[in-house]
Amino acid sequence: RAGAFAIDITPTKFPVPISGGILPRFTSNVNDPLHARCLVLDDGQVQMAIAIVDSLLISREQADKAKQLATQTTGIPANRILIAATHTHSAPAVMAAHATDPDLDYAEFMVARIAKGIAQAQQNLRPARIGWALGKDEKNVFCRRYLMKPGTAATNPFSGTENDQAQMNPGHNNPNKIRRTGTADPEVAVLSIQSRDGQPIALLSNYSTHYVGSPPISADYFAVFCDKIAEKIGAKDVSPSFVAMLSNGTSGDANCLDFDSPEPRKFDRFTVAEDVAQAAFEAYRTIRYYDWVPLAIEERLLTLGVRMPGEEEVTKAKAVVAELPDGKPRNLVESYARETVLLSQMPPTRELKLQAVRIGELGLTALPLEAFSSTGLEIKKRSPLKPTFNIDLANGYFGYLPPPDQHQLGGYTTWRARTSMLEVDAEPKVVATLLELLENVAHQRGGEKLQASQGG
Repeated sequence: RAGAFAIDITPTKFPVPISGGILPRFTSNVNDPLHARCLVLDDGQVQMAIAIVDSLLISREQADKAKQLATQTTGIPANRILIAATHTHSAPAVMAAHATDPDLDYAEFMVARIAKGIAQAQQNLRPARIGWALGKDEKNVFCRRYLMKPGTAATNPFSGTENDQAQMNPGHNNPNKIRRTGTADPEVAVLSIQSRDGQPIALLSNYSTHYVGSPPISADYFAVFCDKIAEKIGAKDVSPSFVAMLSNGTSGDANCLDFDSPEPRKFDRFTVAEDVAQAAFEAYRTIRYYDWVPLAIEERLLTLGVRMPGEEEVTKAKAVVAELPDGKPRNLVESYARETVLLSQMPPTRELKLQAVRIGELGLTALPLEAFSSTGLEIKKRSPLKPTFNIDLANGYFGYLPPPDQHQLGGYTTWRARTSMLEVDAEPKVVATLLELLENVAHQRGGEKLQASQGG
């Protein structure tokens, strides 16, 4: 059985701080509504929920609270609930990041609405069939980090790095850029759920580009995709309402900008959503459906170290922060000085919540991070479940996850802050844990034979 529901989480009190930049910004405008798009699956023995939320980030505490509230209402165990942010840079701040502090009233409202959406999705449970496929869109995802000529990469005195060799978004025709530091992941994963007679119930997709951009408040291209895929599969006017969901894949070093081209290409959230939705639709048309599949989900806590600043670094940073008017940074260097002081006052470890999910022969992983494309591609290649896709920004947020070789190159995504703080060897530890979890769920209830339904 399956049930879905999209609950509105647009703020009602203004102005609100907007996440996604180094310096704060505020708005009282709503460009388009925000939602928590919720899906509940039930195979008769295991019931689980997935919620994809129009937010830049969701903290571990907020995700845990939403799960606790949902469990109280639905009975679904908290460790069988996956909650992830889309990473729109046009939504209210619910976590502190750089110089932007959260709107705690809105965060509390958002958490309650997520739980309510999951409960409503459960109430909508009905007999269903399910299937999956992979598409590809190579037009809107490119590695945004470049190896630069010696001495030309952007630097930051409060970064915790030295001799930076990599730079994010170096610009077109920059004579100092040498080559990209990684390969993007163009896959568009599609999980489709229909009623037994073929009426669309929900569709969960996944794509690994960072975001596109929109005036706030906005769900960015993630919501436009949902509208476009509903149109393409003829699900705009079905009842109960069809729910589309687009999760963010491993996009920590990827975005829509192709800096290898001589001129910037034209795109916006509407063109990107159309391209990704078309790729999803082409995959959707190939799906074989199953009237029943086994479900499994496993969760594990992983404690990792933090790259703590040294005493000398903290002393220098405190001197900069002491000169800030009202303690508010005005530029990148001042923001990172403040980050250095804040990190020095925090614990030297972080506890991450990782998940792996089995839906038939499909695998999902959930990471509370901004992982690089190479990490996602490695997990997909080594996973025992084929296909597998990865959902970033899930069940909390602990910053960028550069692989060790990328740490050596420096650059923005390695600069030490609350948005990039974990130990240099964090990435291989996360990958190893997720692969273990995938092995575990792959072998749970592994003897069942899947039979495609007649309509698939």
